[in-house]
Amino acid sequence: MIVLDACGIGELPDADKYGDSGSNTLVNTARAVGGLNLGNLEKLGLGNIDSLPGVPPQENPLANFGKMAEKSAGKDSTTGHWEISGLILDKPFPVYPLGFPQEIIEKFQKAIGREILWNKPASGTEIIKNLGEEHIRTRKPIVYTSADSVFQIACHEDIIPVDQLYQMCQKAREILTGDDGVARVIARPFVGKPGFFKRTERRKDFSLAPPEDTILDIMKQNGFQVFGIGKIEDLFAGKGLTEAIHTKSNKDGVDKLIQTMREKFSGLLFINLIDFDMLWGHRNDIFGFARGLEEFDQRLPEILHLLKEDDILFITADHGCDPTTPSTNHSREYVPLLVFGDKLKQGINLGERESFCDIAQTLEEIFSLKGIKHGKSFWKDIYGG
Repeated sequence: MIVLDACGIGELPDADKYGDSGSNTLVNTARAVGGLNLGNLEKLGLGNIDSLPGVPPQENPLANFGKMAEKSAGKDSTTGHWEISGLILDKPFPVYPLGFPQEIIEKFQKAIGREILWNKPASGTEIIKNLGEEHIRTRKPIVYTSADSVFQIACHEDIIPVDQLYQMCQKAREILTGDDGVARVIARPFVGKPGFFKRTERRKDFSLAPPEDTILDIMKQNGFQVFGIGKIEDLFAGKGLTEAIHTKSNKDGVDKLIQTMREKFSGLLFINLIDFDMLWGHRNDIFGFARGLEEFDQRLPEILHLLKEDDILFITADHGCDPTTPSTNHSREYVPLLVFGDKLKQGINLGERESFCDIAQTLEEIFSLKGIKHGKSFWKDIYGG
């Protein structure tokens, strides 16, 4: 199961409540660059989901296709991945557009034994550009948030070593619970000199644990392997995984997916490709986003070639992050759904699914399991025998 982080495909009916009217990450990006070159995703049927410039619909697509609505409240990665795995959240994680309350900051400062800088929403790249030098001089960690439910801590690796930054994040995670339970505390290490600061690949997310068992837990409990590649371990706080593999980039993620696919395996490989979100969506880098899609598309034949007779490939997303809109935040969107396998039917239009949980229900039926409360399986629609 490949999650193309932030690759939404059209605003949800309630997008206006989230300030996301008009968002359509894939279509708007394709339009802005004069069309995408995604020949392999085209063959699978990506262009059959929506009118995607450069990616025409196929008369006989190789995969089954559709799009899924998010039933949970929210539009962040944690909510999206949890819903893909069978959980629906009734209320969104808390956000702090004015910064965190003073009592939280005081608790955090006491826990880490030093004062902090900032405590307001900010762009991660801009904040280290503007405050990095002061951070080096004062040795105070930079704390900031965004429109998402995150508590982010940026520290220069030569000033506060990464293991100490992770310890700070763990202390923040212990403080941020209950009504203040943000979805993620994120370590944001950076390096370099003033004017040339650069975030490193040693980012680490400290998420809340899912409040109930997901399809990952149910599979693990029933003896199946569950591999999380990329930030899956972080999003699920390690829950439900038999092995976690961290990655540095989309390219590294695909490399590690391919390496794992070559091994003897029975269960679920669950991978998140984060660069669409982290590098391009949040920075409104339209051409970077388009290039990233095309680079993934070029790697797709390697993945398809390694699929065994009984394997099934799911390609989807967790939310949108439209780089063509003024906002640099996530967008409340449908997500694409492509499902391919040698034993599956081809070209079945799965339509507009009511919840991301339909994937979890389908996995439950595939593996003859029980325990997922939400969603509707589409297994009988696509299984060819």
